Amino acid sequence: MGQKKLIRFAEIETFPNVLQYPRDIKGKWRNFFKTNNELILELACGKGEYAVGLGKLYPQKNFIGVDLKGNRIWVGAKKALQENLANVAFLRTQIDMIATYFDQNEVAAIWITFPDPQLRLSKAKKRLTHPKFLRLYQQFLIPGGCIHLKTDSPILYHFTKLIIEMYDCKLHTDIDNVTKEPDVSTELKIKTHYESLDIAQSQKVHYLCFSLPETLPTIEKDIELKEKLKEYEGVA
Repeated sequence: MGQKKLIRFAEIETFPNVLQYPRDIKGKWRNFFKTNNELILELACGKGEYAVGLGKLYPQKNFIGVDLKGNRIWVGAKKALQENLANVAFLRTQIDMIATYFDQNEVAAIWITFPDPQLRLSKAKKRLTHPKFLRLYQQFLIPGGCIHLKTDSPILYHFTKLIIEMYDCKLHTDIDNVTKEPDVSTELKIKTHYESLDIAQSQKVHYLCFSLPETLPTIEKDIELKEKLKEYEGVA
């Protein structure tokens, strides 16, 4: 591990706005923030551009960036501290463990911004809008709470649209290309490091906003999903 990473890992140990694999935090985030303001997550937050950006836009709400990479979290956490954003924090953990840290109805909304699209069909279950993850989110997301996806990957975009349709989710907003929208919201103007890289080279930024049904279809539905993906994406 490089010297720079070692320094950052040592520093985030001292940051008051970073929690690493915390115990007994579930249901206690209001105590952590010392407010009753609603809680919003940025999953796979990377350098936390959205957690910080939304924290500036909405000082009356609390935001948590979640990621496994401490080196990346350091960037957003440092910025939040420098700008005195008391409503922005970071949680270092795996997304697979996310339900361990949040209680029923504790989270108002979720942002997923430029996550790894897991392009290979064999890795579809790792996509953060796969029903495997939606079932985790449902354990702590308030009824009707929105899930926001922003991605430059057409595969992840169309995959998520298929999930919304097949799993009885409610679609609120579908923008095929945010960059071409004349009146896009301030929220969608926030740019992440990965957005600026244009890794997909699609010159498009897709956006979906949807909410979960009261009850998601059982995992038996996932078999049907797997077969449809073979048609749409080809056998990996």
